[in-house]
Amino acid sequence: MIVVTGAAGFIASGLVKWLNEQGHTDLVIVDDFSFPQKNLNLAGKQFRLQIERKQFLAWFAQNAKDIKFVFHLGARTDTAEFNYAVLEELNVNYSQKIWEICTQFQIPLVYASSAATYGGGELGYKDEEQLAFQLHPLNPYGVSKNEFDKWVLQQTAHPPFWAGLKFFNVYGANEYHKGRMASVIFHSFNQIQQTQQVKLFRSHRPDFKDGEQLRDFVYVKDLTKVCTFLMDKQPTSGIYNLGTGKARTFLDLTKNTFRALNIPENIVFIDTPIDIRDKYQYFTEADMSKLRQAGYTLPFTSLEDGVMDYVQNYLVGHRYW
Repeated sequence: MIVVTGAAGFIASGLVKWLNEQGHTDLVIVDDFSFPQKNLNLAGKQFRLQIERKQFLAWFAQNAKDIKFVFHLGARTDTAEFNYAVLEELNVNYSQKIWEICTQFQIPLVYASSAATYGGGELGYKDEEQLAFQLHPLNPYGVSKNEFDKWVLQQTAHPPFWAGLKFFNVYGANEYHKGRMASVIFHSFNQIQQTQQVKLFRSHRPDFKDGEQLRDFVYVKDLTKVCTFLMDKQPTSGIYNLGTGKARTFLDLTKNTFRALNIPENIVFIDTPIDIRDKYQYFTEADMSKLRQAGYTLPFTSLEDGVMDYVQNYLVGHRYW
C-alpha cells in the first residue's frame, strides 16, 4: 500500500488522482476529513483506506509492514498563521514521527518542504542541503518547514530513500477550499468573473515595476509527475527544489488568465498591505539542476499552457481533477 497524507488537500488530492491514473488504487489516504468542501477533492478517486490524521500514527506503527511508500504532503500551509506552536506540532513534530516509523521499517518517504524556507532569497534558491542552516524564512510557516529540513539533515538513521520537495508557487485544480491561500490565478479568475478586472500589488521597490514581481509558478500536474518519478526511480536521497526553473511576472500570469477567458485585460494596482509588505518576496526562481541530474527529464508546463488548462478545464464550470 502507498500512504498519502494531506490527501483531501490541493496537491495531495491531485497526486491521488495521478496515482490512480498510473494504476495505483491500493492507497491509504490520511487527513483531517472534517471539512466537507475540502473532501470534494476526493470525489471519484480510488483508495483502500481512509484514516483520520489523529489516528494515523498509531495505525502506521501497527501496519507499517504493509506499506511500500509514503508521500507525506499533509501540513498546516497558512503563511498568515503566526501561532508557531500550531505549525510546530503539525509541520515538525508530526513529520518527525512519520520519519521515525519510515526509518524503523525501512519505508521510502517523500515529504513536502517549501520554497518559503528561502526567505527573501538573499542566499539564492539553490537546493544545497547545508544552506538550510543559514536560511532565514520570512514567516512562521517557512520556519517550521526549514526546522524539519534541518532536523532531517542531522539524522544518522533514515529511510532507504527519502526526498524533501521545496514546492515553489503551485497552482492548479482542487484549490477551491484554500480561501486566501489559493493561487493568484484562482483569485484573478474570481475577480474577473465578479468585476471584469484584476487587482495586483503595486511594487514598493524602485528596481521592480508594478506587476513585474517575479515568481516561479509551477503547475500541480507537474508536481505529481515528479512525485511518481521519485517513487519509481528512487535516485539519490536529499532535498530537491520543485519549480519550473523559470520565473515569470504577475502581469504574465494575469494577462494569460484574461486570455484564457477571452476577456480584454483590465489590471489595476493597489498597495501591498503594510502587515506583509516587509515580508513580500519580489523574486523566486528554483534552481532545478539537482532534479535534472537525478534523471528527471520531462518538461515543465509553460505558464501559458498551464493557465489555459486550469482556467478552461477546471475553473470554468467549477470542475475537479
